[in-house]
Amino acid sequence: MSVTAVVMAGGKGTRMALAKEKPLLLMNGKPVVEHVVSALKNAKTVNHVVVAVTSCTPKTTAYLQKHGVEVVLTPGKEYVYDLAFAVKQLNLGVVLAVAADLPLLTCDVVDEVVAAYLRCGKPALAVAVPLETKRRLGMSLGYAFTHEGVEVVPAGINVNDGARIDDEWIEQAVYVVDKAEVAVNINTVEELRIAREEYAKRKK
Repeated sequence: MSVTAVVMAGGKGTRMALAKEKPLLLMNGKPVVEHVVSALKNAKTVNHVVVAVTSCTPKTTAYLQKHGVEVVLTPGKEYVYDLAFAVKQLNLGVVLAVAADLPLLTCDVVDEVVAAYLRCGKPALAVAVPLETKRRLGMSLGYAFTHEGVEVVPAGINVNDGARIDDEWIEQAVYVVDKAEVAVNINTVEELRIAREEYAKRKK
């Protein structure tokens, strides 16, 4: 089975209140989006990596193209619409969608998620993180829901059957990953600081 990873890197990042595009914020001297792309390219279960960009992220687009990373220009309407656009534009099958603001993501976690999708037997899988883990790390909590008695928060990682991307409803499994690698995402300046600290801990 072929899996294409689509990195969603077209958002405005308005909560950051910074002039720099969010995917280009530096983590250990490299842009956040580069860390995500690297994790995906090193994953054994991913065959192809492409980054979805918009007119809101022209510098990100230029940086990726300069470094030989494939990009697809999407309309910039919103996450779900742009993902569906990329899937149809590229005629993709199984798609691993990953937010560009997960700088601690590793190839091992990526392979774990894809393996969970293959086991679940459903056309879609959503990755979630325990709400308590997000709170402990100092992350903003956002939308939470209950899964098997535990409050969890979407992690910004999904696996979908591209052939059903336009379906109004699709059966979905939930896979909970209780790891900082998926719990740490960057939406605020404070979260960028936390992400850098967590990254430094792992380097040590």
